Amino acid sequence: MSMTNTDQVLKKEVPINLALAIVFNTEKKKILVVKRKKEAQISGLTWCFPGGKIDYEDDLENKLKSKIKEKLGLRVESLGSIFAETHARNGRKLFSVYFLCEFIDGKEKISEDFEDIKWISPREVGKYFQFEIHPVLKEYLKDLE
Repeated sequence: MSMTNTDQVLKKEVPINLALAIVFNTEKKKILVVKRKKEAQISGLTWCFPGGKIDYEDDLENKLKSKIKEKLGLRVESLGSIFAETHARNGRKLFSVYFLCEFIDGKEKISEDFEDIKWISPREVGKYFQFEIHPVLKEYLKDLE
């Protein structure tokens, strides 16, 4: 590899990898959304699905379940990944994997990362999110009702 090619590879921006939970309460037919207290790495992101950054060596589902327990006080069970997308927001490259998680138990708590937590109808997601949700994911959410 020439020096120029090496420089190009080293300068290439690595995407931020995210594991996100669509926490679904099967009894109430509601999903959980959280409002960030401070701005995330993505400018303008306020309401979002809970989760967070992941590293390549992480077991995605276990890491996600532990983040939900730690940050929100809820125990969830992952039912598997349902959608993945790459996208750019405010110049940042993101790779997001969405997992459907069943709410098992726990009492919601607000951690230092969030200022609000809401259980909403899957059809209401568009009212809370400032960014457009991918049409495939939006359709999947509607089917949860």
